[in-house]
Amino acid sequence: MSQSGIIISGSRNVFTVLVEKGTLECRIKGKILKNAEGFYNPLAPGDRVTLEGEMIVALEGRKNYFSRFNQKGSCTQLLAANVDQVLCMTTPVSPPFRPRFLDRVLLQADIAEIPALIVCNKIDLEYDDLDVDERLEEFRHIGYEVLEISAKTGEGLDELRRRIGGKRSVLTGQSGVGKSSLINALMPKLNIKTGTINEKYDRGNHTTTLAFMVEIDGAWLIDTPGIRRFVPDGIGPGELIVNMREFAPLAGKCSYGLSCSHRTEPGCKVMEAVAAGVIHEDRYESFLRIHDELSGKNNAD
Repeated sequence: MSQSGIIISGSRNVFTVLVEKGTLECRIKGKILKNAEGFYNPLAPGDRVTLEGEMIVALEGRKNYFSRFNQKGSCTQLLAANVDQVLCMTTPVSPPFRPRFLDRVLLQADIAEIPALIVCNKIDLEYDDLDVDERLEEFRHIGYEVLEISAKTGEGLDELRRRIGGKRSVLTGQSGVGKSSLINALMPKLNIKTGTINEKYDRGNHTTTLAFMVEIDGAWLIDTPGIRRFVPDGIGPGELIVNMREFAPLAGKCSYGLSCSHRTEPGCKVMEAVAAGVIHEDRYESFLRIHDELSGKNNAD
């Protein structure tokens, strides 16, 4: 007899699946799962599947998925499926603020048409980098919501609980930003292993090695492994301008139209917007780097 289930976690061909009466450890029946061809990994937390016994026989329809481009496999790597929002986690310090990483994750959320919330953790720590506040305000200006929290002191956690209530959210960020600490603060009984910052390189050590989904007071949260390099997925270089919010209104309006490289051409509306302060210089730099990367120049942050 067949039944439906939801992927909680998985590695290689072994998946933990939530079913009506608990969880099952399951495997994919056959070598290729129908409707999951062409992905680096065929299933992700949040996927709904059809089971026959302890075998996964079919992937049921997805409403969306959040992904990145896997350069090793030259294809889409699924991080989460059927989600309501992306929680893009960052820190002002320890590890240092990485706005260009945020640019990439937010871009991917927009590509997938999934609402995104920037969660700035560790606001209890002192920092003197004025760029942090400036860039967070710039993100607000172009339409992204920002929530400042401290998993350590609890500041902002009530508001975060409200934001995730009744939803399925995917939590992503670089190693060391405190994703596991946040989940422990929201649900202490989970007691998820947390890591420390590598003092030599001032960046986090990987503690979460595979994506998994947990329930927190009626909300579902998908934690993903810390990512140091996030390559956008699902668009080519020519589509980038229409997928970055403040750039999109300028698409095709340059003197050279859609063939403009937005670097040296006279009459470039993007460069004019940067000079006028309409587009932040760092966002413009991110745009150029991502464009180069999508063009195959391998110039990632």
